[in-house]
Amino acid sequence: MPQTSGLWPIVASTLVGGGVFALAAAYLRFSTPRDAAEGGWRYDRARAGELRRISLLYRLAGPLIPPLARFNRRALARQLPEIGRELQAAGRPRFWSPEEWLAVTELQAVLLSLPAWVMLFRWLGPPGLLIAAAVTVLVALLLRRGLTQAARARLWALKLSLPYLLDLLTLLMEAGATFLHALQEAVQEFRHDPVGQEFGRVLAEMQMGKSRLAALEGLKERLNDDEVGSLIGAIIQGEQLGTPLALLFRAQADLLRLKRTQRAETIAGEAAVKMLFPAVLIMIATVIIMLGPFVLGLLTDNWFAG
Repeated sequence: MPQTSGLWPIVASTLVGGGVFALAAAYLRFSTPRDAAEGGWRYDRARAGELRRISLLYRLAGPLIPPLARFNRRALARQLPEIGRELQAAGRPRFWSPEEWLAVTELQAVLLSLPAWVMLFRWLGPPGLLIAAAVTVLVALLLRRGLTQAARARLWALKLSLPYLLDLLTLLMEAGATFLHALQEAVQEFRHDPVGQEFGRVLAEMQMGKSRLAALEGLKERLNDDEVGSLIGAIIQGEQLGTPLALLFRAQADLLRLKRTQRAETIAGEAAVKMLFPAVLIMIATVIIMLGPFVLGLLTDNWFAG
């Protein structure tokens, strides 16, 4: 009997070691980039390799990403186009697909909420797991909201710099430069700004053989903004009607400045309305502080005390 009981630690250690080895082998199998002889589209392999390079979580959780991406593709099909546009507008690397970005975000939400799972289970027991699951969902929604805010902030920065890029294009083209050379100089000048990065992508697409109209249409679809869309539409219409681009860029720059001024006036007008509720709360708090001692004195019959 003692000899038999002594075998259990050996058997348990063997099973645990075998399980760890199997998990390590599966991880290495799925996380190691495939060779070209194994089939598959070359672009997909290159894209997966770039995602492994730029994302630590994608590299560590490689086997979990494909099933989660397939689940997101089926369960969240309606949200994927909007997420794809926001990924483009936020300046995320173009290697991300919406379903893979959602998969990485879901794993990130689980990791960030892991302390909540442990603490709530210790404090509340099994019911705490439901609250922890709600916390995980909330973290995932906050990460999703962060992408939306990043897209809006980058688009705002782009629209702030856009009139200056159009002014530079106007000056260069009036000095005799072609549109392609003027765009190269403008992209080089604004290379650190979102507007320079987006028009740099337009320039790269044109250099790879895309037509000017198709590259500008791609910019319009990526950003999905009314003001940028109206600018691209005006440029395309000017191309079709033969309007000089220098005059068109100057008019659009003035129009964008006018819209920015109107937007600032609108925000200033909304600020007064938004400050009304906090001002009322401050006024009520001041009245309570001033009249509170008198009211307490009347209620406790100590008005004439002392």
